[in-house]
Amino acid sequence: MSTTDDVKPPLPDQQQDVPGTTTKMDPKPDHGEDSYRGSMRLKGKVAIITGGDSGIGRAVAIAYAREGADVVIAYLNEDDDAHDTARWIEKAGQKAVLVRGDIGSADHCRAIVAETIKELGRIDILVNNAAHQMTFQNLEDIPDQEWEKTFRTNIHAMFFLAKAAVPHMAEGGAIINTTSVNADMPSQSLLPYATTKGAIQNFTGGLAQLLAERRIRVNCVAPGPVWTPLIPATMPSDQVKEFGKSYPMGRPAQPKELAPVYVMLATDEASYVSGATVAVTGGKPII
Repeated sequence: MSTTDDVKPPLPDQQQDVPGTTTKMDPKPDHGEDSYRGSMRLKGKVAIITGGDSGIGRAVAIAYAREGADVVIAYLNEDDDAHDTARWIEKAGQKAVLVRGDIGSADHCRAIVAETIKELGRIDILVNNAAHQMTFQNLEDIPDQEWEKTFRTNIHAMFFLAKAAVPHMAEGGAIINTTSVNADMPSQSLLPYATTKGAIQNFTGGLAQLLAERRIRVNCVAPGPVWTPLIPATMPSDQVKEFGKSYPMGRPAQPKELAPVYVMLATDEASYVSGATVAVTGGKPII
């Protein structure tokens, strides 16, 4: 079983091609496979999770399944990771639906919702978690296409998916968006990514107000550094080696350490929590 100490820097030297895969990571991330214990807090619910194949998304998918939810995993092209996640969902006794494709496309976002309704008949929870990032040291190094791709994946897709999903969501539904500590403390080397994360926080606050009369709650989670395939796939090796070291806990989070927050925000018990940003930052305050 992987532990939190396993990801304490210095981390092994490693690099991957974008978007990265779980199997090539050293150490392997811990998504709660051996530790998360559910109590049927989401029994009978259906959740869509973008980027649910790996990282935070996989940890949330495993937790939701063990809490009694059926799960739709929307992913780009990481087939092996997606099928691994599906196996964990099914092992928990729940249904898993995989939908492959680029959420930067409005048509594909509508197709995800349509497939969910076709296969599972309803939508109770939408977790907008998938993200794209790349590092750049100079403004001039950022291609126009990279700026546009980051926005389409990280923020435009949230609009496309929410617009398609909300008509199928009843009172008590929940939308949970993954923002970042970068929304409040932007990293200069992650300019496109950090900019979208600020937009996500604003989108969340506005959408929470817009959907309040429908009794659909909208919140966001702001992680600090988390050990996911995106890190060795998008950061220079020297940054990967020291990833998370500057945070008060001295390490990045394991994905499993994020999942309980996503569970809480999806439960009926959180009926008055909407428009909130929940920071999971290892001691780095967001004030």
